Amino acid sequence: MDKGQGMTEPVVIWGAGAIGGTIGAHLVRAGLPVLFVDLVAEHVAAINATGLVIEGPVAQFRVPARAVTPDALTGQHRLILLAVKAHHTDGAVRALAPHVAPDGAVVSCQNGLNELVIAEHLGRDRTIGAFVNFGADYQAPGRIMYGNRGAVVVGELDGASTPRIQALHAMFRLFDADAVLTPNIFGYLWGKAGYGAILKASAVDNESIADFMANPARRGLVIGMAQEILRIAAAEGVTPIGFDGFDPQAFMRDDAAAMQASLDRLIAFNRASTKSHSGIWRDLAVRKRQTDVAAQLAPVRAAARRHGLPTPIADRLVEIVTGIEDGRLRIGPALADDLCRHVPVGVPA
Repeated sequence: MDKGQGMTEPVVIWGAGAIGGTIGAHLVRAGLPVLFVDLVAEHVAAINATGLVIEGPVAQFRVPARAVTPDALTGQHRLILLAVKAHHTDGAVRALAPHVAPDGAVVSCQNGLNELVIAEHLGRDRTIGAFVNFGADYQAPGRIMYGNRGAVVVGELDGASTPRIQALHAMFRLFDADAVLTPNIFGYLWGKAGYGAILKASAVDNESIADFMANPARRGLVIGMAQEILRIAAAEGVTPIGFDGFDPQAFMRDDAAAMQASLDRLIAFNRASTKSHSGIWRDLAVRKRQTDVAAQLAPVRAAARRHGLPTPIADRLVEIVTGIEDGRLRIGPALADDLCRHVPVGVPA
């Protein structure tokens, strides 16, 4: 899988939104052939007509690019970056499966433990893990806002250092020079599950991510949410890895000073970003569409059940988000208060 500057086979990016569009545009700018695949016909048309625009404080540029809807994709491809929401993973993998070459692989550039879903369909040998924490938002057809840099990591599911993962790492460094190649991709994914749970909780209120984490009334919820998820990771035998200020070990050992230091770093990280709110909040409040909260938390909650671990905050969070999605509940502090009432006794407030 030679993905160097001289490659002629296109990298297929399935999902040209915030994550896929940002990564793909940078690869095009670096000289790699990229083919975007997206369900939104207007987005596809805009990319083909005038190119893909990246805007924001990190980068400002436009690249000419090719895009198709899934029904128009032809042939088989050796590298497909999957960048759809977690609840669209199953359908997307079913659709792209005929287009994965026998020696090809799908890279999960998503939020959640979607590698498990991909591997169920394609096999672990044709699945590669990735972790991203940069901030970006789809703005309009052909336009993506790149709000802040964040950790970018790739790794084989079994931790092996293979030629293809080394080539993929080199390719990702064209997007972010600090991209990491790891033998413990699930450590990053479970670390993101802990931090991501805080972001999910913040979406039930209208406060920014930074303000939500800095709000003294939410401290117990923030800590309890992270600890609930990381406790499951420990039961799974995974050592979560920190990134961008998040220190999972501090939460796992219930170290009050270290947790506060981690939160201080996360607050500063998010205040520096043009992306003030989570993508989940944006789906609920702006785009008025279903989120992937339930889908992202499904494998986490399933693992908890296997180990007999309670997940009261995550369970209520899914109920609240579902209520917002179907119009029964309205985003606001009352919902955050509701979620706070499900934090177990003993979590530091």
